[in-house]
Amino acid sequence: MEITVSRDGERQLRADVENRNDFEALRIRRYLAMPDLSRTVGSPIHELTERIRAIPGFKEYDVINVPEIMSTDIVFDLFDFPKDHPARSRSDSYFIDDVHVLRTHTTVMWYYWLKEKSVREKIAAGTAVGAISFGKVYRKDEIDRRHMNVFHQIDGWYLAPKKEKSITIDDLKKVLSDIAIAAFGPKVKYRFNPDIFPYTDPSLEMEIDKDGNNTWVEVLGAGVVKGSVLDNLGVDSSVWNGWAFGFGLERLAIISMELPDIRLLWSSDERVKKQLTLGAKFKEVSKYPPIVRDISFIVAKGFVPNNYFDLVREVAGDLVEQVELLDTYENEKKFGAGKVSYAYRITYRSIDKTLTNEEVSVLHTNLETATAKNFDAVIR
Repeated sequence: MEITVSRDGERQLRADVENRNDFEALRIRRYLAMPDLSRTVGSPIHELTERIRAIPGFKEYDVINVPEIMSTDIVFDLFDFPKDHPARSRSDSYFIDDVHVLRTHTTVMWYYWLKEKSVREKIAAGTAVGAISFGKVYRKDEIDRRHMNVFHQIDGWYLAPKKEKSITIDDLKKVLSDIAIAAFGPKVKYRFNPDIFPYTDPSLEMEIDKDGNNTWVEVLGAGVVKGSVLDNLGVDSSVWNGWAFGFGLERLAIISMELPDIRLLWSSDERVKKQLTLGAKFKEVSKYPPIVRDISFIVAKGFVPNNYFDLVREVAGDLVEQVELLDTYENEKKFGAGKVSYAYRITYRSIDKTLTNEEVSVLHTNLETATAKNFDAVIR
């Protein structure tokens, strides 16, 4: 079942931020306005969430979408963050006011999900339940190629009566291995190490060796939910137990595509976006300068632009970065009946060398010749 938590409380907090003009408020407004890539079709972050949701064991889980602004007692206190934990400081988290922050982890969904009537009814009946939540989270962080202060997490958890199922380390390993295979394919190598999280104990981390060259990278974590956390959330820990996982989606995407920079995941550059496919190694977008040439011609009204783009590829291959339509118009007196004028801007750029003006001039002349020949066009 898809569940979207009411945003009434968050709306007022957002409105308060909108009415402020201080630097912090301007920053927060900008971060909140950034797209949620886990819900943006075409993004590898979205593809990862879909793969994980499709894991057979998760198919019946609820998917819950929770607010992005919430109180510190939900974000920190309920999940046993120590009073001196760095995340509680303004140097690590984005505070809206003294008691509200931008969510720092999607594990907060536990609180909201357990308030749902349908979930409470199942728990009252002693029925095992599970949920997944994903979306943007916000943490102040260093600036480098592997970190951004706005990123995406996915969390999942499962609760079962102890008399029916006693959660063990083997359950954690099964969950993590299912996710690794969904993200990286059945041939991925993985191993487990003990770990520590504020709200689970015992806990595990999983490392993967994607290419089989013994380069191990930590990617996922999971643990048995602490009894104290269950009690904080109103679930009797003497009766119930469960496991939970949570991790950043960007880490998996970067490893899968060997991305050199996390910012590429947000790029609007079509040269970048068309390469963002899980499992496909990213090829560095050219740093070499572009050379631009315009071409305009008169053709019959039946001209099909997509056919022309194919011709450009045939003539110039991968040395053309972009073909942009600048203008199209008809003038019967000037061009003749049934004729149309097209003007395109061609951007030439090699991905592995600097093109010279002379090289591009030859290519462009060849394109003009081919345009005239293949489309019975008159070059202007």
